[in-house]
Amino acid sequence: MGGRSGIWYNEGMDDAKEEIRARLPVEDVVSQYIELKRTGRSLKGRSPWGVDKTPSFMVSPEKGIWHDFSSNKGGDIFTFVMEVEGVSFREALEKLAAQAGVELTKYGGGDKAVAERKRRAREAVELACKYYQFCLTKNKAICEYVFYKRNMNRKTVAEFRIGYAPNTGKALVEFLQRKGYNKAEMEAGGLLNRFGGDLFRGRMMVPFIDTNGVIGFTARVIDKGEPKYLNTPETVLFNKGRFVFGLAQAKESIRQNNFVVIVEGNMDVISSHQAGVKEAVATSGTAMTENHLKILSRLTPDVRLAYDGDAAGVKATERAIMMAGSLGVNLSVISDYHGAKDPDELIQKDPLLWQEAVKNYRSAVDWLLDKYEENLDLSSGMGKREYSDLAMKLLRYVNDAVERKHYEQLVARRLDCSVEDLRAKKIEVSAPKRLKKLELEAQSDVLQGVKDRLQAIVLLGGVESVKGVEVPEDAVRQKELELVFEERYKDWGKGALEKEATELLARYKAEMAKQEVDSLTEELAKAEDAGDDEKMSEILRKIMVLKRGVGD
Repeated sequence: MGGRSGIWYNEGMDDAKEEIRARLPVEDVVSQYIELKRTGRSLKGRSPWGVDKTPSFMVSPEKGIWHDFSSNKGGDIFTFVMEVEGVSFREALEKLAAQAGVELTKYGGGDKAVAERKRRAREAVELACKYYQFCLTKNKAICEYVFYKRNMNRKTVAEFRIGYAPNTGKALVEFLQRKGYNKAEMEAGGLLNRFGGDLFRGRMMVPFIDTNGVIGFTARVIDKGEPKYLNTPETVLFNKGRFVFGLAQAKESIRQNNFVVIVEGNMDVISSHQAGVKEAVATSGTAMTENHLKILSRLTPDVRLAYDGDAAGVKATERAIMMAGSLGVNLSVISDYHGAKDPDELIQKDPLLWQEAVKNYRSAVDWLLDKYEENLDLSSGMGKREYSDLAMKLLRYVNDAVERKHYEQLVARRLDCSVEDLRAKKIEVSAPKRLKKLELEAQSDVLQGVKDRLQAIVLLGGVESVKGVEVPEDAVRQKELELVFEERYKDWGKGALEKEATELLARYKAEMAKQEVDSLTEELAKAEDAGDDEKMSEILRKIMVLKRGVGD
Protein backbone atom coordinates (compact mmCIF):
# COMPACT_ATOMS: atom_id res chain seq x y z
CA MET A 1 0.00 0.00 0.00
CA GLY A 2 1.36 3.41 -0.93
CA GLY A 3 2.23 5.56 2.07
CA ARG A 4 3.11 2.72 4.46
CA SER A 5 6.86 3.09 4.08
CA GLY A 6 9.06 5.62 5.82
CA ILE A 7 9.09 7.28 9.24
CA TRP A 8 5.37 8.05 9.27
CA TYR A 9 4.14 4.44 9.37
CA ASN A 10 5.10 2.27 12.34
CA GLU A 11 3.79 -0.80 14.10
CA GLY A 12 1.45 1.32 16.18
CA MET A 13 -0.48 2.08 12.99
CA ASP A 14 -1.41 -1.61 12.69
CA ASP A 15 -3.23 -1.25 16.00
CA ALA A 16 -4.93 1.88 14.70
CA LYS A 17 -6.02 0.04 11.55
CA GLU A 18 -7.51 -2.79 13.59
CA GLU A 19 -9.38 -0.31 15.79
CA ILE A 20 -10.77 1.47 12.72
CA ARG A 21 -11.80 -1.85 11.11
CA ALA A 22 -13.58 -2.84 14.33
CA ARG A 23 -15.59 0.39 14.33
CA LEU A 24 -16.32 0.63 10.59
CA PRO A 25 -17.90 -2.46 8.96
CA VAL A 26 -16.78 -2.85 5.36
CA GLU A 27 -20.38 -2.80 4.10
CA ASP A 28 -20.99 0.57 5.78
CA VAL A 29 -17.93 2.12 4.11
CA VAL A 30 -18.66 0.67 0.66
CA SER A 31 -22.37 1.55 0.78
CA GLN A 32 -21.43 5.23 1.03
CA TYR A 33 -20.42 4.91 -2.63
CA ILE A 34 -22.49 2.12 -4.20
CA GLU A 35 -25.80 0.38 -3.56
CA LEU A 36 -25.39 -3.11 -2.11
CA LYS A 37 -27.89 -5.96 -2.04
CA ARG A 38 -27.59 -9.10 0.04
CA THR A 39 -26.97 -12.43 -1.72
CA GLY A 40 -26.57 -15.13 0.93
CA ARG A 41 -23.76 -14.28 3.34
CA SER A 42 -22.30 -11.68 0.96
CA LEU A 43 -23.45 -8.39 -0.53
CA LYS A 44 -23.33 -7.55 -4.23
CA GLY A 45 -23.39 -4.31 -6.23
CA ARG A 46 -22.26 -2.61 -9.44
CA SER A 47 -18.61 -1.69 -9.82
CA PRO A 48 -17.92 1.95 -8.83
CA TRP A 49 -15.52 2.07 -11.78
CA GLY A 50 -18.31 1.48 -14.28
CA VAL A 51 -16.75 -1.52 -16.00
CA ASP A 52 -19.38 -4.22 -15.37
CA LYS A 53 -22.68 -4.84 -17.15
CA THR A 54 -24.07 -6.93 -14.31
CA PRO A 55 -23.31 -6.62 -10.58
CA SER A 56 -19.83 -8.06 -10.00
CA PHE A 57 -18.72 -6.18 -6.91
CA MET A 58 -18.75 -8.46 -3.85
CA VAL A 59 -18.54 -7.57 -0.16
CA SER A 60 -18.05 -10.08 2.63
CA PRO A 61 -19.10 -8.55 5.98
CA GLU A 62 -17.90 -11.71 7.70
CA LYS A 63 -14.34 -11.34 6.34
CA GLY A 64 -14.30 -7.52 6.18
CA ILE A 65 -13.22 -7.77 2.53
CA TRP A 66 -14.41 -6.56 -0.89
CA HIS A 67 -13.52 -7.73 -4.39
CA ASP A 68 -14.49 -6.31 -7.78
CA PHE A 69 -14.44 -9.14 -10.31
CA SER A 70 -14.81 -6.77 -13.28
CA SER A 71 -11.67 -4.75 -12.54
CA ASN A 72 -9.76 -7.35 -10.47
CA LYS A 73 -9.37 -5.02 -7.51
CA GLY A 74 -9.98 -5.89 -3.89
CA GLY A 75 -8.94 -5.60 -0.28
CA ASP A 76 -10.20 -4.02 2.93
CA ILE A 77 -11.79 -0.66 3.75
CA PHE A 78 -8.46 1.13 3.37
CA THR A 79 -7.73 -0.15 -0.13
CA PHE A 80 -11.34 0.59 -1.11
CA VAL A 81 -11.09 4.26 -0.12
CA MET A 82 -7.68 4.51 -1.79
CA GLU A 83 -9.09 3.16 -5.06
CA VAL A 84 -12.44 4.92 -5.13
CA GLU A 85 -11.17 8.30 -3.91
CA GLY A 86 -7.82 8.15 -5.69
CA VAL A 87 -5.90 8.93 -2.50
CA SER A 88 -2.79 7.60 -0.78
CA PHE A 89 -2.87 5.08 2.06
CA ARG A 90 -2.15 7.83 4.55
CA GLU A 91 -5.06 9.94 3.29
CA ALA A 92 -7.39 6.93 3.39
CA LEU A 93 -6.28 6.10 6.92
CA GLU A 94 -6.86 9.67 8.09
CA LYS A 95 -10.28 9.82 6.44
CA LEU A 96 -11.47 6.54 7.95
CA ALA A 97 -9.95 7.40 11.34
CA ALA A 98 -12.01 10.60 11.35
CA GLN A 99 -15.17 8.61 10.53
CA ALA A 100 -14.43 6.06 13.22
CA GLY A 101 -13.45 8.64 15.84
CA VAL A 102 -9.94 7.17 16.20
CA GLU A 103 -7.13 9.56 17.16
CA LEU A 104 -4.09 8.42 15.15
CA THR A 105 -1.52 10.30 17.23
CA LYS A 106 -2.35 8.02 20.16
CA TYR A 107 -0.95 5.13 18.15
CA GLY A 108 2.41 6.77 17.46
CA GLY A 109 1.69 7.61 13.85
CA GLY A 110 4.96 9.30 12.94
CA ASP A 111 5.94 12.73 14.18
CA LYS A 112 3.18 13.87 16.52
CA ALA A 113 4.30 17.48 16.18
CA VAL A 114 3.82 17.31 12.40
CA ALA A 115 0.41 15.65 12.79
CA GLU A 116 -0.65 18.30 15.27
CA ARG A 117 0.60 21.07 12.98
CA LYS A 118 -1.47 19.69 10.13
CA ARG A 119 -4.53 19.31 12.33
CA ARG A 120 -4.30 22.89 13.56
CA ALA A 121 -3.72 24.18 10.03
CA ARG A 122 -6.83 22.36 8.83
CA GLU A 123 -8.89 23.80 11.69
CA ALA A 124 -7.60 27.31 10.94
CA VAL A 125 -8.45 27.01 7.24
CA GLU A 126 -11.93 25.65 8.04
CA LEU A 127 -12.54 28.52 10.45
CA ALA A 128 -11.27 31.00 7.86
CA CYS A 129 -13.83 29.64 5.39
CA LYS A 130 -16.66 30.18 7.89
CA TYR A 131 -15.35 33.68 8.59
CA TYR A 132 -15.35 34.52 4.87
CA GLN A 133 -18.88 33.14 4.51
CA PHE A 134 -20.02 35.36 7.36
CA CYS A 135 -18.31 38.42 5.82
CA LEU A 136 -20.18 37.84 2.58
CA THR A 137 -23.54 38.18 4.32
CA LYS A 138 -22.50 41.54 5.81
CA ASN A 139 -21.26 43.22 2.62
CA LYS A 140 -23.88 44.57 0.23
CA ALA A 141 -21.46 45.18 -2.65
CA ILE A 142 -20.11 41.64 -2.66
CA CYS A 143 -23.64 40.23 -2.41
CA GLU A 144 -24.62 42.19 -5.51
CA TYR A 145 -21.54 40.88 -7.30
CA VAL A 146 -22.14 37.26 -6.32
CA PHE A 147 -25.93 37.08 -6.68
CA TYR A 148 -26.50 39.49 -9.57
CA LYS A 149 -23.33 39.94 -11.60
CA ARG A 150 -22.22 36.31 -11.28
CA ASN A 151 -25.84 35.06 -11.17
CA MET A 152 -25.27 32.55 -8.39
CA ASN A 153 -28.29 31.44 -6.40
CA ARG A 154 -28.29 30.84 -2.66
CA LYS A 155 -28.12 27.07 -3.03
CA THR A 156 -24.95 27.32 -5.13
CA VAL A 157 -23.34 29.82 -2.75
CA ALA A 158 -24.03 27.46 0.15
CA GLU A 159 -22.91 24.31 -1.70
CA PHE A 160 -19.57 25.82 -2.76
CA ARG A 161 -19.24 27.83 0.48
CA ILE A 162 -18.62 31.13 -1.31
CA GLY A 163 -17.35 33.94 0.90
CA TYR A 164 -15.63 37.31 0.97
CA ALA A 165 -12.24 38.42 2.33
CA PRO A 166 -12.44 41.95 3.82
CA ASN A 167 -10.22 44.53 2.17
CA THR A 168 -8.17 45.23 5.30
CA GLY A 169 -4.69 44.22 6.29
CA LYS A 170 -5.20 41.81 9.17
CA ALA A 171 -8.91 41.13 9.60
CA LEU A 172 -8.58 37.34 9.30
CA VAL A 173 -5.34 37.23 11.30
CA GLU A 174 -6.90 39.09 14.20
CA PHE A 175 -10.04 36.91 14.05
CA LEU A 176 -8.04 33.68 14.16
CA GLN A 177 -5.78 34.98 16.93
CA ARG A 178 -8.86 35.66 19.04
CA LYS A 179 -9.85 32.02 18.42
CA GLY A 180 -6.50 30.80 19.72
CA TYR A 181 -4.50 30.23 16.52
CA ASN A 182 -0.98 31.57 16.09
CA LYS A 183 0.68 32.84 12.91
CA ALA A 184 2.70 29.65 12.40
CA GLU A 185 -0.55 27.68 12.20
CA MET A 186 -2.06 30.24 9.84
CA GLU A 187 1.04 30.13 7.63
CA ALA A 188 0.90 26.32 7.54
CA GLY A 189 -2.62 26.68 6.11
CA GLY A 190 -1.48 29.20 3.47
CA LEU A 191 -3.45 32.14 4.91
CA LEU A 192 -0.65 34.70 5.36
CA ASN A 193 1.30 36.94 3.00
CA ARG A 194 5.06 37.44 3.35
CA PHE A 195 4.53 40.32 5.76
CA GLY A 196 2.42 38.22 8.17
CA GLY A 197 -0.87 39.83 7.18
CA ASP A 198 -3.91 38.44 5.34
CA LEU A 199 -3.01 36.85 1.99
CA PHE A 200 -6.53 37.39 0.63
CA ARG A 201 -8.06 40.88 0.67
CA GLY A 202 -11.11 42.38 -1.02
CA ARG A 203 -11.81 39.22 -3.03
CA MET A 204 -14.62 36.73 -3.53
CA MET A 205 -13.46 33.55 -1.78
CA VAL A 206 -14.04 30.09 -3.22
CA PRO A 207 -12.72 27.29 -0.99
CA PHE A 208 -10.86 24.22 -2.19
CA ILE A 209 -12.73 21.29 -0.63
CA ASP A 210 -11.55 17.68 -0.56
CA THR A 211 -13.02 14.61 1.14
CA ASN A 212 -11.88 15.86 4.54
CA GLY A 213 -12.99 19.50 4.23
CA VAL A 214 -11.47 22.84 3.25
CA ILE A 215 -7.77 22.74 2.30
CA GLY A 216 -7.29 26.15 0.63
CA PHE A 217 -8.86 28.89 -1.48
CA THR A 218 -9.03 30.53 -4.86
CA ALA A 219 -9.82 34.25 -4.61
CA ARG A 220 -11.22 36.40 -7.43
CA VAL A 221 -10.98 40.18 -7.68
CA ILE A 222 -14.32 41.97 -7.55
CA ASP A 223 -13.52 44.92 -9.79
CA LYS A 224 -10.15 45.54 -11.41
CA GLY A 225 -6.86 44.26 -10.16
CA GLU A 226 -4.10 41.73 -10.66
CA PRO A 227 -3.86 38.87 -10.42
CA LYS A 228 -7.41 38.11 -11.42
CA TYR A 229 -7.26 34.92 -9.37
CA LEU A 230 -5.06 34.31 -6.35
CA ASN A 231 -4.68 30.74 -5.11
CA THR A 232 -3.46 29.20 -1.89
CA PRO A 233 0.21 28.21 -2.31
CA GLU A 234 1.39 24.62 -1.82
CA THR A 235 0.92 23.74 1.87
CA VAL A 236 0.75 20.74 4.16
CA LEU A 237 -2.93 20.54 3.13
CA PHE A 238 -3.03 21.65 -0.52
CA ASN A 239 -1.24 20.08 -3.50
CA LYS A 240 -2.37 21.51 -6.82
CA GLY A 241 -1.01 18.54 -8.78
CA ARG A 242 -3.51 16.23 -7.05
CA PHE A 243 -6.47 18.46 -6.22
CA VAL A 244 -9.49 18.45 -8.54
CA PHE A 245 -11.76 21.45 -7.97
CA GLY A 246 -15.44 20.59 -7.63
CA LEU A 247 -14.86 16.85 -7.25
CA ALA A 248 -16.24 16.81 -3.71
CA GLN A 249 -19.52 18.23 -5.08
CA ALA A 250 -19.45 16.30 -8.39
CA LYS A 251 -18.45 12.81 -7.25
CA GLU A 252 -21.94 11.41 -6.72
CA SER A 253 -23.23 12.67 -10.09
CA ILE A 254 -20.13 11.33 -11.86
CA ARG A 255 -20.77 7.88 -10.41
CA GLN A 256 -24.48 7.92 -11.19
CA ASN A 257 -24.17 9.22 -14.77
CA ASN A 258 -20.77 7.65 -15.52
CA PHE A 259 -19.03 10.64 -17.12
CA VAL A 260 -17.01 13.67 -16.06
CA VAL A 261 -16.60 17.06 -17.72
CA ILE A 262 -13.27 18.83 -17.25
CA VAL A 263 -13.60 22.59 -17.72
CA GLU A 264 -10.83 25.19 -17.59
CA GLY A 265 -11.93 27.51 -14.79
CA ASN A 266 -13.34 27.19 -11.31
CA MET A 267 -16.18 29.57 -12.17
CA ASP A 268 -17.04 27.31 -15.11
CA VAL A 269 -17.46 24.48 -12.58
CA ILE A 270 -19.72 26.50 -10.30
CA SER A 271 -21.88 27.79 -13.16
CA SER A 272 -22.10 24.30 -14.63
CA HIS A 273 -23.35 22.77 -11.38
CA GLN A 274 -25.96 25.49 -11.05
CA ALA A 275 -27.01 24.84 -14.66
CA GLY A 276 -27.65 21.17 -13.90
CA VAL A 277 -24.41 19.70 -15.23
CA LYS A 278 -23.08 18.53 -11.87
CA GLU A 279 -20.37 16.32 -13.39
CA ALA A 280 -18.08 19.31 -14.05
CA VAL A 281 -14.67 19.65 -12.40
CA ALA A 282 -11.46 21.63 -13.05
CA THR A 283 -7.76 21.46 -12.28
CA SER A 284 -6.97 24.52 -10.21
CA GLY A 285 -4.22 26.81 -11.42
CA THR A 286 -2.31 24.08 -13.25
CA ALA A 287 -2.42 21.90 -16.35
CA MET A 288 -4.01 18.50 -15.99
CA THR A 289 -1.56 16.03 -14.51
CA GLU A 290 -1.29 12.27 -14.53
CA ASN A 291 -2.58 12.28 -10.94
CA HIS A 292 -5.66 14.33 -11.87
CA LEU A 293 -6.63 11.98 -14.69
CA LYS A 294 -5.89 8.89 -12.64
CA ILE A 295 -8.16 10.13 -9.83
CA LEU A 296 -10.98 10.77 -12.30
CA SER A 297 -10.44 7.49 -14.16
CA ARG A 298 -11.22 5.63 -10.93
CA LEU A 299 -14.72 7.12 -11.03
CA THR A 300 -15.49 6.83 -14.76
CA PRO A 301 -13.79 5.96 -18.06
CA ASP A 302 -15.82 8.67 -19.90
CA VAL A 303 -13.83 11.93 -19.67
CA ARG A 304 -15.05 14.95 -21.67
CA LEU A 305 -12.81 17.98 -22.09
CA ALA A 306 -14.39 21.43 -22.37
CA TYR A 307 -11.29 23.33 -23.49
CA ASP A 308 -10.89 26.30 -25.81
CA GLY A 309 -10.12 25.51 -29.44
CA ASP A 310 -7.01 27.72 -29.42
CA ALA A 311 -3.38 26.55 -29.47
CA ALA A 312 -3.35 26.10 -25.69
CA GLY A 313 -6.50 23.96 -25.85
CA VAL A 314 -4.98 21.80 -28.59
CA LYS A 315 -1.79 21.26 -26.56
CA ALA A 316 -3.79 20.43 -23.42
CA THR A 317 -5.84 17.87 -25.36
CA GLU A 318 -2.70 16.31 -26.82
CA ARG A 319 -1.22 15.93 -23.33
CA ALA A 320 -4.47 14.37 -22.10
CA ILE A 321 -4.46 11.82 -24.93
CA MET A 322 -0.90 10.81 -24.05
CA MET A 323 -2.09 9.90 -20.56
CA ALA A 324 -5.61 8.63 -21.31
CA GLY A 325 -4.89 5.47 -23.30
CA SER A 326 -2.79 3.87 -20.57
CA LEU A 327 -5.52 4.52 -18.01
CA GLY A 328 -8.33 3.00 -20.04
CA VAL A 329 -10.00 6.40 -20.43
CA ASN A 330 -12.29 7.29 -23.35
CA LEU A 331 -11.37 10.91 -24.03
CA SER A 332 -13.69 13.26 -25.88
CA VAL A 333 -14.05 17.00 -26.49
CA ILE A 334 -16.97 19.38 -26.01
CA SER A 335 -16.49 22.26 -28.42
CA ASP A 336 -19.80 23.74 -29.55
CA TYR A 337 -20.27 26.79 -27.30
CA HIS A 338 -22.75 28.51 -29.64
CA GLY A 339 -20.47 31.51 -30.02
CA ALA A 340 -19.61 31.84 -26.32
CA LYS A 341 -15.93 31.81 -25.28
CA ASP A 342 -16.34 29.32 -22.43
CA PRO A 343 -18.98 27.29 -20.53
CA ASP A 344 -19.61 30.08 -18.00
CA GLU A 345 -20.46 32.59 -20.73
CA LEU A 346 -22.65 30.03 -22.51
CA ILE A 347 -24.51 29.29 -19.29
CA GLN A 348 -25.17 32.98 -18.70
CA LYS A 349 -26.64 33.02 -22.21
CA ASP A 350 -28.78 29.89 -21.77
CA PRO A 351 -28.15 26.99 -19.34
CA LEU A 352 -29.99 24.58 -21.65
CA LEU A 353 -27.41 25.22 -24.38
CA TRP A 354 -24.65 24.03 -22.04
CA GLN A 355 -26.62 20.88 -21.19
CA GLU A 356 -26.99 20.25 -24.92
CA ALA A 357 -23.28 20.91 -25.56
CA VAL A 358 -22.22 18.34 -22.95
CA LYS A 359 -24.21 15.67 -24.80
CA ASN A 360 -22.73 16.60 -28.20
CA TYR A 361 -19.16 15.53 -27.56
CA ARG A 362 -16.64 14.22 -30.11
CA SER A 363 -13.72 11.84 -29.90
CA ALA A 364 -10.62 13.79 -28.85
CA VAL A 365 -8.60 12.22 -31.66
CA ASP A 366 -11.18 13.25 -34.29
CA TRP A 367 -11.25 16.75 -32.86
CA LEU A 368 -7.47 17.10 -32.92
CA LEU A 369 -7.12 15.76 -36.46
CA ASP A 370 -9.68 18.35 -37.60
CA LYS A 371 -7.75 21.09 -35.75
CA TYR A 372 -4.53 20.06 -37.48
CA GLU A 373 -6.30 20.20 -40.85
CA GLU A 374 -7.72 23.66 -40.13
CA ASN A 375 -4.24 25.07 -39.54
CA LEU A 376 -2.42 23.45 -42.47
CA ASP A 377 -2.64 23.58 -46.25
CA LEU A 378 -3.23 19.99 -47.30
CA SER A 379 -3.00 20.93 -50.97
CA SER A 380 0.75 21.46 -50.56
CA GLY A 381 3.47 18.87 -50.03
CA MET A 382 4.78 20.67 -46.95
CA GLY A 383 1.30 20.85 -45.45
CA LYS A 384 0.76 17.12 -46.00
CA ARG A 385 4.13 16.32 -44.44
CA GLU A 386 3.40 18.42 -41.33
CA TYR A 387 -0.10 16.99 -41.02
CA SER A 388 1.13 13.40 -41.31
CA ASP A 389 3.88 14.07 -38.73
CA LEU A 390 1.37 15.44 -36.22
CA ALA A 391 -1.21 12.74 -36.95
CA MET A 392 1.17 9.80 -36.65
CA LYS A 393 2.68 11.14 -33.43
CA LEU A 394 -0.84 11.41 -32.03
CA LEU A 395 -1.85 7.92 -33.13
CA ARG A 396 1.11 6.39 -31.30
CA TYR A 397 -0.96 6.96 -28.14
CA VAL A 398 -4.07 5.15 -29.43
CA ASN A 399 -3.59 1.75 -27.78
CA ASP A 400 -6.40 -0.19 -29.40
CA ALA A 401 -5.17 -1.68 -32.70
CA VAL A 402 -8.58 -1.55 -34.42
CA GLU A 403 -9.16 2.07 -33.43
CA ARG A 404 -5.64 3.04 -34.51
CA LYS A 405 -6.13 1.37 -37.91
CA HIS A 406 -9.38 3.31 -38.36
CA TYR A 407 -7.57 6.61 -37.86
CA GLU A 408 -4.64 5.60 -40.04
CA GLN A 409 -7.09 4.93 -42.87
CA LEU A 410 -8.84 8.25 -42.22
CA VAL A 411 -5.52 10.17 -42.35
CA ALA A 412 -4.44 8.29 -45.47
CA ARG A 413 -7.66 9.28 -47.26
CA ARG A 414 -7.18 12.94 -46.31
CA LEU A 415 -3.63 12.89 -47.65
CA ASP A 416 -4.38 10.74 -50.70
CA CYS A 417 -1.77 8.17 -49.76
CA SER A 418 -1.67 4.61 -48.43
CA VAL A 419 -1.56 3.44 -44.82
CA GLU A 420 1.75 1.76 -45.68
CA ASP A 421 3.15 5.17 -46.71
CA LEU A 422 2.17 6.60 -43.32
CA ARG A 423 3.64 3.70 -41.39
CA ALA A 424 6.90 4.02 -43.33
CA LYS A 425 7.43 7.53 -41.94
CA LYS A 426 10.18 7.75 -39.34
CA ILE A 427 8.44 9.61 -36.56
CA GLU A 428 10.62 9.97 -33.50
CA VAL A 429 8.29 9.80 -30.53
CA SER A 430 9.70 8.77 -27.19
CA ALA A 431 6.91 8.26 -24.68
CA PRO A 432 7.62 10.00 -21.38
CA LYS A 433 8.79 7.68 -18.61
CA ARG A 434 5.62 8.30 -16.67
CA LEU A 435 3.51 7.05 -19.60
CA LYS A 436 5.58 3.88 -19.90
CA LYS A 437 5.03 3.37 -16.19
CA LEU A 438 1.27 3.75 -16.67
CA GLU A 439 1.33 1.23 -19.54
CA LEU A 440 3.06 -1.28 -17.30
CA GLU A 441 0.47 -0.64 -14.58
CA ALA A 442 -2.34 -1.23 -17.07
CA GLN A 443 -0.76 -4.55 -18.17
CA SER A 444 -0.36 -5.55 -14.53
CA ASP A 445 -4.06 -4.89 -13.92
CA VAL A 446 -4.94 -7.32 -16.73
CA LEU A 447 -2.72 -10.01 -15.18
CA GLN A 448 -4.08 -9.43 -11.69
CA GLY A 449 -7.29 -11.29 -12.41
CA VAL A 450 -5.37 -14.38 -13.55
CA LYS A 451 -3.11 -14.16 -10.49
CA ASP A 452 -6.12 -13.81 -8.14
CA ARG A 453 -7.76 -16.96 -9.48
CA LEU A 454 -4.54 -18.98 -9.53
CA GLN A 455 -3.59 -18.10 -5.96
CA ALA A 456 -7.15 -18.74 -4.77
CA ILE A 457 -7.07 -22.28 -6.19
CA VAL A 458 -3.65 -23.07 -4.75
CA LEU A 459 -4.58 -21.64 -1.34
CA LEU A 460 -8.04 -23.17 -0.98
CA GLY A 461 -8.52 -25.82 -3.65
CA GLY A 462 -6.07 -28.39 -2.34
CA VAL A 463 -4.19 -28.37 -5.66
CA GLU A 464 -0.61 -29.56 -5.18
CA SER A 465 0.41 -30.22 -8.79
CA VAL A 466 1.01 -26.54 -9.65
CA LYS A 467 4.59 -25.56 -8.88
CA GLY A 468 6.06 -22.12 -8.40
CA VAL A 469 2.92 -20.33 -7.19
CA GLU A 470 3.52 -18.37 -4.01
CA VAL A 471 0.67 -18.10 -1.51
CA PRO A 472 0.48 -14.65 0.12
CA GLU A 473 1.03 -14.49 3.86
CA ASP A 474 -0.91 -11.24 4.31
CA ALA A 475 -4.16 -11.99 6.18
CA VAL A 476 -6.19 -9.38 4.28
CA ARG A 477 -5.01 -10.77 0.95
CA GLN A 478 -5.87 -14.32 2.01
CA LYS A 479 -9.40 -13.26 2.96
CA GLU A 480 -9.81 -11.59 -0.44
CA LEU A 481 -8.69 -14.83 -2.15
CA GLU A 482 -11.25 -16.73 -0.05
CA LEU A 483 -13.93 -14.44 -1.49
CA VAL A 484 -12.63 -15.06 -5.04
CA PHE A 485 -12.64 -18.83 -4.48
CA GLU A 486 -16.15 -18.90 -2.97
CA GLU A 487 -17.54 -16.85 -5.84
CA ARG A 488 -15.87 -18.80 -8.68
CA TYR A 489 -14.80 -22.25 -7.54
CA LYS A 490 -16.67 -23.43 -4.44
CA ASP A 491 -18.57 -26.15 -6.36
CA TRP A 492 -15.65 -27.34 -8.54
CA GLY A 493 -14.15 -30.79 -8.16
CA LYS A 494 -10.45 -31.52 -7.62
CA GLY A 495 -9.80 -32.53 -11.23
CA ALA A 496 -11.45 -29.42 -12.66
CA LEU A 497 -9.49 -27.21 -10.29
CA GLU A 498 -6.19 -28.84 -11.25
CA LYS A 499 -6.93 -28.33 -14.95
CA GLU A 500 -7.97 -24.70 -14.36
CA ALA A 501 -4.81 -24.01 -12.33
CA THR A 502 -2.56 -25.51 -15.02
CA GLU A 503 -4.19 -23.38 -17.74
CA LEU A 504 -4.04 -20.22 -15.62
CA LEU A 505 -0.37 -20.77 -14.81
CA ALA A 506 0.48 -21.23 -18.49
CA ARG A 507 -1.40 -18.05 -19.39
CA TYR A 508 0.27 -16.11 -16.58
CA LYS A 509 3.77 -17.24 -17.59
CA ALA A 510 3.08 -16.39 -21.24
CA GLU A 511 1.90 -12.90 -20.41
CA MET A 512 4.84 -12.28 -18.10
CA ALA A 513 7.25 -13.46 -20.82
CA LYS A 514 5.56 -11.16 -23.34
CA GLN A 515 6.08 -8.18 -21.04
CA GLU A 516 9.73 -9.09 -20.62
CA VAL A 517 10.16 -9.40 -24.40
CA ASP A 518 8.64 -5.92 -24.81
CA SER A 519 11.08 -4.54 -22.26
CA LEU A 520 14.06 -6.28 -23.89
CA THR A 521 12.98 -4.99 -27.32
CA GLU A 522 13.29 -1.44 -25.99
CA GLU A 523 16.76 -2.24 -24.67
CA LEU A 524 17.67 -3.74 -28.08
CA ALA A 525 16.73 -0.50 -29.85
CA LYS A 526 18.95 1.49 -27.48
CA ALA A 527 21.87 -0.91 -27.99
CA GLU A 528 21.40 -0.66 -31.77
CA ASP A 529 21.49 3.15 -31.62
CA ALA A 530 24.67 2.95 -29.54
CA GLY A 531 26.28 0.48 -31.97
CA ASP A 532 26.87 -2.03 -29.16
CA ASP A 533 26.92 -5.33 -31.08
CA GLU A 534 27.84 -7.40 -28.03
CA LYS A 535 24.90 -6.05 -26.04
CA MET A 536 22.58 -6.61 -29.01
CA SER A 537 23.60 -10.27 -29.27
CA GLU A 538 23.07 -10.79 -25.55
CA ILE A 539 19.58 -9.24 -25.67
CA LEU A 540 18.62 -11.20 -28.78
CA ARG A 541 19.61 -14.46 -27.05
CA LYS A 542 17.38 -13.59 -24.09
CA ILE A 543 14.46 -12.75 -26.40
CA MET A 544 14.83 -16.05 -28.28
CA VAL A 545 14.89 -18.01 -25.01
CA LEU A 546 11.73 -16.26 -23.80
CA LYS A 547 9.92 -16.80 -27.09
CA ARG A 548 10.83 -20.50 -27.13
CA GLY A 549 9.55 -20.77 -23.58
CA VAL A 550 6.24 -19.20 -24.57
CA GLY A 551 6.00 -21.54 -27.56
CA ASP A 552 6.59 -24.54 -25.33
